[in-house]
Amino acid sequence: MPRRTKGARLQLKAARRNKSGKITHQATWIIRDNGRDVSTGCAADEIAAAEEKLKDYITSKHTPKRRIRHIDDIAVADVLSIYLDAQLDKLRDRFSVDGESENAIPDIRKFKKRIERLNDWWGAKMLGEVNGEACRSFVKKRATRGGSRRDLEDLRAAIGHHAAEGFHREIVKISLPQKGRPRDKWLTRSDAAKLIWTCWRYREMQKGSRRPTDDVKVPTSKRPLRHLARFILLGIYSGTRAGAIAAASPIPAIGRSYVDLERGRYYRLKQGSAKTNKRQPTVPIPLRLLAHLRRWHRANPEAKHFVEYNGNAVTSVKTAFKSAVRLAGLGPGISPHTLRHTAATWLMQRGADPWQAAGYLGMSLEVLLNTYGHHHPDYLSDAVEKIASRDPAGERKSHVSSPISGAVIPIRRNDA
Repeated sequence: MPRRTKGARLQLKAARRNKSGKITHQATWIIRDNGRDVSTGCAADEIAAAEEKLKDYITSKHTPKRRIRHIDDIAVADVLSIYLDAQLDKLRDRFSVDGESENAIPDIRKFKKRIERLNDWWGAKMLGEVNGEACRSFVKKRATRGGSRRDLEDLRAAIGHHAAEGFHREIVKISLPQKGRPRDKWLTRSDAAKLIWTCWRYREMQKGSRRPTDDVKVPTSKRPLRHLARFILLGIYSGTRAGAIAAASPIPAIGRSYVDLERGRYYRLKQGSAKTNKRQPTVPIPLRLLAHLRRWHRANPEAKHFVEYNGNAVTSVKTAFKSAVRLAGLGPGISPHTLRHTAATWLMQRGADPWQAAGYLGMSLEVLLNTYGHHHPDYLSDAVEKIASRDPAGERKSHVSSPISGAVIPIRRNDA
């Protein structure tokens, strides 16, 4: 009977020496797989890097079975792998990138990270083992309710895709944790002004001397947060999501959100991108914001984007935004998405028509009213007015003689 293979594994290949005993080749980690040696290029002390190489090798070697099987015979790793391949093709087409440059796109990186996290927990399990108890164990291990819900939504989509492709027929249910309360943190006008001025005035601090004993930092001429001031203005006055703000450009091109400075229109959906559930309608630009945009374009006509850092388009402002919030002395819970909450809140506070406000922000009327409706000056105003109003004296019913009798409606008789 043939011996069972050990599978792919790491092995430390000893250093090689010449006849005089001098080391000619340093010890390195290799991957042993059924008599085949695969170099990792990792030295003896680079164990973590070698383990990553082994993980990548096993992943690339594995090919999921694409045929109908019972869920007790289907590994969740196969389900995730098939879904990953299908979604990456869509994402590459959406962002016009190939496999080598896809990791430069934040959305693709985040998606791959979520699938990898799911595979670490679920990959070794069979599809028939996916149930409510297993989902709750995953949520407990993940520790964050919002993050675990997002991951499980991906798992549900992967299982649905697997079934839609005809690879299994049984029903597999995913138990999702309850949704958290919607965030409606917003900035006051003074908070917004403080944040913008902080970004505009801040100067990078560096040590004035290279001596290790000198810890005194002095301001330099570098302004590392000025690009964020533009980002904040765009976010507050347009209510646009961060991705479309970063892609805003006075020059129409694939992958950019075109801003027509002549007609005053903001085409938030990137050119060449398909519409998604995240609504990005074309909207007119407020005059105050349009004046800023035109001035920025006159100052640098060669700039391809309105928000650039060191001459390059930004892909994420989370780190810079976090620093700006801290320097401005604002409270916790403020992120780039807070700018969108701020725009919605200001619109409601100024009594904007809810239907037009929802269209301008690119959200449903239901979400706008449920999340921000209480900021509107007319919120429940009719109910408040009616509950405290009194009937005019002339309209009081003559038959009402007491609180009890006032609750009874008399029946009129028609005399024959």
